[in-house]
Parts: sequence; structure tokens; C-alpha cells
Amino acid sequence: MASLKRILVTGGAGFLGSHLCERLVEAGHDVICADNFFTSQKSNVAHLLDRDNFELLRHDITQPLWLEVDEIYNLACPAAPGHYQFNPIKTLKTSVMGAINVLGMAKRCRAKVLQASTSEVYGDPEVHPQPESYRGAVNPIGPRACYDEGKRAAETLFMDYHRHNGVNVRIVRIFNTYGPRMHPFDGRVVSNFIRQALAGEPITIFGSGAQTRSFCYRDDVVEGIIRMMDAADDFSGPVNLGNPGEFTIRQLAELTIELTGSRSELVERPLPVDDPERRRPDITLARGRLGWEPRVPLREGLATTIDWFRSVRIADFRAPTPNY
Repeated sequence: MASLKRILVTGGAGFLGSHLCERLVEAGHDVICADNFFTSQKSNVAHLLDRDNFELLRHDITQPLWLEVDEIYNLACPAAPGHYQFNPIKTLKTSVMGAINVLGMAKRCRAKVLQASTSEVYGDPEVHPQPESYRGAVNPIGPRACYDEGKRAAETLFMDYHRHNGVNVRIVRIFNTYGPRMHPFDGRVVSNFIRQALAGEPITIFGSGAQTRSFCYRDDVVEGIIRMMDAADDFSGPVNLGNPGEFTIRQLAELTIELTGSRSELVERPLPVDDPERRRPDITLARGRLGWEPRVPLREGLATTIDWFRSVRIADFRAPTPNY
């Protein structure tokens, strides 16, 4: 039986963080969830509050946090464009200062620490699909840079703490992820399409809809994150976690309409600045080192996500920022 650990999850009340906390609590670990609730919500972890091995802290990771832990999963950062562009300076601080704070804690506690990085480090890629060796094509002064460059800087900090201080670090680059508990107003394409389709509103497509993305179901991503934390100590990453299936945005919209039975029409809007044309992970490394690959096909995962959207009252959610 694996030894039980004291684990900190920053951003633990978010979409992915709450599911990660669930998995760790069910495994018997002592889990501390830290979140400032900017884009997350207490309802995501309310069902864990009466568990003896779960603790919830309202804390902004840009400020130091003193805890004694064995492992740290650093998931704290707004991840949707409307959210991270709302306060771009705060977004950059969250990635950079947050990384410094968790790495300092890991150094002091001799804890393993995992950074939830992103496919956005590849920018608008000139290499397709994207392997971890690709260095990306990122605009450092564009409106998305606060997130893209913040995550790139966090990866730099992780590797420098590893090389110079011997901190046991792990880096995962997460591609588009979806599933139950997505915030209906997070501005991500899956939640936008489902919310609009269920309301019978026009479905907004930016550009022609020919740009592509890969969509990975949340359970598959959480499994990959845990496997990376539990991997051999000689493997720091980075490693891509995403679904190598590639779909156009228009295909996603049409599938959403089909699965919801909606009569929504597609409406095109101008493409945002620096929006990537193609995005697809090369997961050769994850398959080889973690024995990981996605299991849930898009149709199945999307149907489950739609069922969840139908089960909640959209009116109970508010848009966390004006930019959705």
C-alpha cells in the first residue's frame, strides 16, 4: 500500500483542482486546498468539507504560505483568456510569484512539487503536432503574453530550482481540457458552446472555425497529473498531457448542437489577436514514461459534460469577469 502524504493543492477549488483534490482525498492523503476564489468556487469542494483529511484555505498564492507538506500540486492561475486578460499583471504575478512561493516551500520541506503548465507555452505553433522539445512561437508583448510568458517563466523557475537547489520538480503541459464543473462563464470554447446551445442562443465561432484544438476529458488529465507526480525521480518533464485527436472549432460546435438537440445557429466573429491556428499534442513521451494516454473520446466526454450543465442552474453562476 502506498504511503499516505500531506499534500497541498493550490488552485484546488478550480475545475481541475477540485477533481484532483477528490482523487487525493479518496486515496486517503491529507489534502490542503488553497484557493483565492477568483475564478473557482466553494461549491466545487463543498462535498469534501466534512472529510477529516481535507482542509480548505482562502489564500492567494502570490503571498507566502507556510506549511509542512510532502507534495505540492501548483494549479493556481486563471486559465481562460477572458479571465487571465481581465487583470494581466495579476495573472503574471500568480505564475511567477506563485512559483517562487511554492518552490521555496518545497525546498524548505524537501517536498516534490508539480507545476501545471500549459500548451500555451507553444504559442501559435510552427511545428505540428507539438513535442516537448519545441520551443514555441510566443508574442511576448501581445494580450495573451501575461499567461503564455507567465507559464514559461514558471517553467524556468522550476528547472532552476531543480538544477541549483536540488528541488524535486515535475512539469506538465496541459492542453485543452473539459468536463463537469467547468464554470459556465469561463469563456472556454466548450463551456461557451454548451451554454449557448442549451439556451438556444447563436453559437459564437471566432474566425472561420477552421482552427483546430485537441480536447481532453478532465478525468484523463487528472490521471496524467497524478502519474507524473508519482513518476521516477529522474523524470522532471516537461510532459504534454492532452488528447492527440484534432478537431476544428466548427466540428466541435456542430457536435455540441447534435448532442444537445439545439436549434442554435453558428455566428462568426473576428478572430482574437494571437489565437493559435492549430493545437495538437505529441504525447509520445507521456506514453513512454508514464504509460498514459487519454481514454475518453470527445463524443462521450462532451455528452457527460452536457448532462452536468443540464443538472445545474446556470443562473446560480455569475461571470467572474466582464471579459467572457
